[in-house]
Amino acid sequence: MKIVLAGAGTAGHIEPALAVADAWRKEFPKSEFEFVGTASGLENVLVTAAGYKLSVIPKVTLPRSLSLDGFLAPLRFGQALSKSLKIVNGAECVIGFGGYVSAPIYLAAKFRRISFVIHEANAIPGWANKFGGILGGAMAVGKPVKTGKFKNAEVVGLPLKPSISSALDMAKNNWPAARKAAKLKLGITSTKPLILIMGGSQGSAAINTVVANSLSNLLTNFEVIHSVGGKNQLPLATAGYQPVSYIEDMATAYLAADLVIGRSGAITCAEINALGKYAIFIPLAIGNGEQARNADFLIEQGRAIVVPQVEFNVQWLAQNITSTMAKAQEFMAGDESDRAAAANIVKLMRRHARIA
Repeated sequence: MKIVLAGAGTAGHIEPALAVADAWRKEFPKSEFEFVGTASGLENVLVTAAGYKLSVIPKVTLPRSLSLDGFLAPLRFGQALSKSLKIVNGAECVIGFGGYVSAPIYLAAKFRRISFVIHEANAIPGWANKFGGILGGAMAVGKPVKTGKFKNAEVVGLPLKPSISSALDMAKNNWPAARKAAKLKLGITSTKPLILIMGGSQGSAAINTVVANSLSNLLTNFEVIHSVGGKNQLPLATAGYQPVSYIEDMATAYLAADLVIGRSGAITCAEINALGKYAIFIPLAIGNGEQARNADFLIEQGRAIVVPQVEFNVQWLAQNITSTMAKAQEFMAGDESDRAAAANIVKLMRRHARIA
């Protein structure tokens, strides 16, 4: 049995795909899996490290203006479709998670008359998944979408990384003890509240600059762990301040944190929800504005606030950090609503493809 999974570019597309492949393999261990990505995406690290086969196709982006890239887009799409037709041939089911590679994969599945499923993690669906919905794929969402075609999609949740699920299992019987143990694991013995600051997998120069100019104020009352991103210069560590290029053990960092400051990617929102955190989100102002809406369900629970990047500055942080930390310390327990997401998606794939 062959299963094709299209998820490329960012961890938000790749990690849910890996979780679904792992869940499918538990039910059908003899299945053949083929991931689809591009030659330059993060999938080249994550998918191959997980032991799955990865095939690459040309990156297909939606032209936003008249340019050479815009004129070349149809040619690239045709090349991607040609390769996609070969990749999906013989598959029992295809699933896409949005991003550069999903649109040609959906169309190839349609041409081959292969059942395909679309999973949308963001609050505002991207163009590739909207295209898949028009083609007739079975639509699934991590959280309810309020408008458009995906309003009627099946709500299946957002698959969590195994490390996040394990942390939830370990912590749910005693959240205070789990937080204390996580801090000790990170070498933090201070009784000051801990702020975890991160700007996504690549880091954020804008957030980093505000933090650098706020450190003297922050370190008076708080400990800080700061993920600056691998492409940004690593600051010097000082007492109470741990800068790192990238956090490998996010589950421990989340558990230890009293407050999180970062981007509101769909994966980040799901992980913060699972591990009972409170967050200040500074949405990345690109794409179709999905990051500005991803945290809506956390805001409705009183567990997050969203600050536009143009407003997030030294003055804002100085004026709001103490009151926000006080609010954050009202929260402790995590949420298990995404626990069954991968299994839910597998059930949808089986139902749509009529696999017993």
